[in-house]
Amino acid sequence: MLSIVIPTYNSAMSLKKTIASLVPPPYAREIIVVDGGSSDATLKIAQELADRIVTAPKGRGAQLKAGAEAASGDWLLFLHSDTHLPDHWGAEVASFIAGQSSDVRAGYFTFALDEEHEKAKRLEKIVSWRCRLLGLPYGDQGLLISRDHYDQVGGFSDIPLMEDVDMVRRIGKKHLKQLSVKAVTSAVKYQKEGYLRRMMRNATCLTLYFLGLSPQRILKIYE
Repeated sequence: MLSIVIPTYNSAMSLKKTIASLVPPPYAREIIVVDGGSSDATLKIAQELADRIVTAPKGRGAQLKAGAEAASGDWLLFLHSDTHLPDHWGAEVASFIAGQSSDVRAGYFTFALDEEHEKAKRLEKIVSWRCRLLGLPYGDQGLLISRDHYDQVGGFSDIPLMEDVDMVRRIGKKHLKQLSVKAVTSAVKYQKEGYLRRMMRNATCLTLYFLGLSPQRILKIYE
């Protein structure tokens, strides 16, 4: 009874690995790829491996929203296209769903990068601290939520950036639970841009968002 929503944009390099990590039944009821106008082989890969393909305007907020609207599952899992899960992910998700209560409304995975460098491990610790202290997991940690709770909080906002922070703030820290399963995300962006530079840019965007700057204006900084 699980629908997995994956937003894509020129994601051919990572999408096949992401979907392959989700295939073992019975955990995935359907895999929905929501494409924002890719010009590479993303759609070809999606046609081969996904159950449904949805098109939406480019931007994770709009794409995640469209994917949720197309989903038929009682539970939703939102996952980035450059993030893959380990073999045992399904067992923990099933356990979370079976034990779900009114106090815990959504779950997210433990952040990890596919690199063993000291900088990657340092970033993983920083993310762990942020989640534990502030209750702010990002989209690259996935989001597992029942359809009922998703609708109750209003779903993803149609914004180009900070859609993940916007969503978890509406869910609330006390209603979120971190799962021990690691969501392993590609480190390519950090390798290309530099760990420190990308971390500082992310922190700046988050600060500006909390100060009230619109996601549209923050996007110009993020890009």
